[in-house]
Amino acid sequence: MNLTNDDVRVLLLPGWLDSGPGHWQTRWEERHGDTRVQQADWQWPRRGDWMARLDEVLLDDARPALLAAHSLGCHLVAAWAAHSQHTGRVRGALLVAPPDLGRADTPPQLRGWWPPVAAALPFPARVVWSDDDPFCAPPQAQWLAQAWGAPASAIGARGHINAESGLGEWPEGRAMLLALAPAPVADKP
Repeated sequence: MNLTNDDVRVLLLPGWLDSGPGHWQTRWEERHGDTRVQQADWQWPRRGDWMARLDEVLLDDARPALLAAHSLGCHLVAAWAAHSQHTGRVRGALLVAPPDLGRADTPPQLRGWWPPVAAALPFPARVVWSDDDPFCAPPQAQWLAQAWGAPASAIGARGHINAESGLGEWPEGRAMLLALAPAPVADKP
């Protein structure tokens, strides 16, 4: 399915420290003109601030949105969806490589995100995880997917599904994202 910018926009939700060069989110931004949701503080992310920023960006444009989240961005989607009055603007969310925030080695900058929101999302979503993600074991990724009410897909041993994973533009991920958008409604005669 091909969507035009008139139909729906894609919002990129990077995780902690943002997504750098070579990351599939950066490549999507460059190739497709997707909008990266810029946060005021990538070093010390505050959940409430990140949630407010997502609301601001959603309200800046009347078009519905698809969310493409990576790592901590997945937890942003879950927390935001549990509190926002604007979830109807989202057509779907691709949640890639959600980290396990309960690990003993979770950086102190991310402790404010504990406990993770574990409620079903009010829009279609898909969780994508890797068999060897250093920040989340497969059982935890599957638990998050179940808690969020989303089907899960393992893509093999791809690390944290980031620039080091060798995915390039990751067309398979793009196809998963676009598949979440409902088909356009045909005009009735």
